[in-house]
Amino acid sequence: MESNESVNGFYKRIGLECIKTPGVGHFNVFLRENCAMITPYSRRDYYKISLIIGKGKLHYANKWIHVDSPALLFSNPLIPYSWEAEDSDQKGFFCLFTDEFMHAGNRISNIQESQLFKIGGTPVFFINEEQQKTISDIFIKMMTEIQSDYLHKYDMLRAYLHLLIHETMKIQPAENFEPYQNASQRVVSLFMELLERQFPIDSPERSLHLKSPVDYAESLSIHVNSLNRSVKEITGKTTSQQIAARIIQEANALLKHTDWNVSEIAYGLGFEEPAYFTNYFKKQTGITPNAVRLDLV
Repeated sequence: MESNESVNGFYKRIGLECIKTPGVGHFNVFLRENCAMITPYSRRDYYKISLIIGKGKLHYANKWIHVDSPALLFSNPLIPYSWEAEDSDQKGFFCLFTDEFMHAGNRISNIQESQLFKIGGTPVFFINEEQQKTISDIFIKMMTEIQSDYLHKYDMLRAYLHLLIHETMKIQPAENFEPYQNASQRVVSLFMELLERQFPIDSPERSLHLKSPVDYAESLSIHVNSLNRSVKEITGKTTSQQIAARIIQEANALLKHTDWNVSEIAYGLGFEEPAYFTNYFKKQTGITPNAVRLDLV
């Protein structure tokens, strides 16, 4: 399975050096002319706004959408997607930025709650010729500004980013997503992939972000009932059982192969209190975490 792509991973993939400015997060803007024909289905650890000029398919949870005219795509770090170009004539622009970049400007406290990036929203906006010119002009200004020596250029770039967001909010989102014929299999495949991506837990401070069926359904932009129905149909187990099994698997690995105490393991696995973790572990396995440790002595 593909791992989450970080900002550093993105630059490594395209063969460029990632230059970061301390204290402002990360922002950059590119032409799409050299973009990959097919991108792997994965999450990114950054936000991305793309002006797509070129035909292709966007695969998104249990849906896909045919992009056959200029469109804007808003990518959220929690939502995996892939792009499959249908021809080599791919043009447009894209910018990528981190949550830290937005926070540095004190303009949006939580960009995930904005209309365009909100989990469960529609990420594609088709645009007409006039809108395309307006959006293209904003991207061109971004490309000019990022090369400048202006002392406050990141404030300018942040302003252009907000202008791009507001211009898009005037546009109606696309509604012609097509369901897959094998929707249940695809939903389960994406769910299991997303579940696996939460692991391994490599630090007690890196707590699980997705913990419940609702969390996973929102990240995949589908209703939790649809997720539960698909998982049960394909695997014979409930979504909660699949999540629990993977958490217990990770808990056993941490108990056996790290020197973390039970409290650290509990927090790393997303439990607010160590006692909650101990009760959960015992309910699932019949023994306590400490008993697992004692068996190793």
